Amino acid sequence: MGKIAKKELKEQIILGIDPGTNVMGYGLILVRGNKYEPLQYGVIHLKKYGSHELKLKKIFERITGIIDEFLPDKVALEAPFYGQNVQSMLKLGRAQGVAMAAALARDIPIAEYSPKKVKQSVTGNGNASKEQVAEMLKTLLKIESIPKLLDATDALAVALCHHFHDGRLQSRGRSAGWKSFLEENPDRIK
Repeated sequence: MGKIAKKELKEQIILGIDPGTNVMGYGLILVRGNKYEPLQYGVIHLKKYGSHELKLKKIFERITGIIDEFLPDKVALEAPFYGQNVQSMLKLGRAQGVAMAAALARDIPIAEYSPKKVKQSVTGNGNASKEQVAEMLKTLLKIESIPKLLDATDALAVALCHHFHDGRLQSRGRSAGWKSFLEENPDRIK
C-alpha cells in the first residue's frame, strides 16, 4: 500500500470546545483523510451550579468524561474574546483553562482559534453570525437539524476549523494564543 493510501486511511477524532460559564458547547468530528463527519455534539449546562468554582469542577469532570469516552486525538478551543465586562472575560478564561487542563491531563495536544478564524474557516466570512455558522455546518457535516443551543454547533465549527488548519496553524505554545488572537482581532484592543 502506498504512502497516499495509508495517509487517507488514517483516522483521527477532534474535540472542539466552545467555552462558557453557563453553557459550554462541545463537538466531536471523525476525520478520515479529507472526509469528516460528526460523532457527537451537545452542551454542558452550568447555570444550575451556584459558585464559579463548582462550575469549573463540573467543566473538568464533563470534559474528562467526554475525552475518556471518545478518546480524541486533538482538542481545539475557541479563544475567549474581549467583551465589555472584564469579570466575564476572566471567568470565561478560567473555563477555557479548565477544559485545556482536562485535555492536557490526558496528554492530548490542544490548539485555540479566535472566533473570527473559526467563522472564516467554516463560512468564508469572519463576521458570520452563529446562525450562519450553524447553517453551513448543516451542509458540511450533513446534520439533519440544528440544535436549539448554538454553542454545540459553534464547538463543531471549532473542531472543523482545526481540521482545516491542522499542521498549518498552531498548537498551544508555538504561534497560537493571545498574541495570534490579538493580531487577528486588532479591534478588540481597547
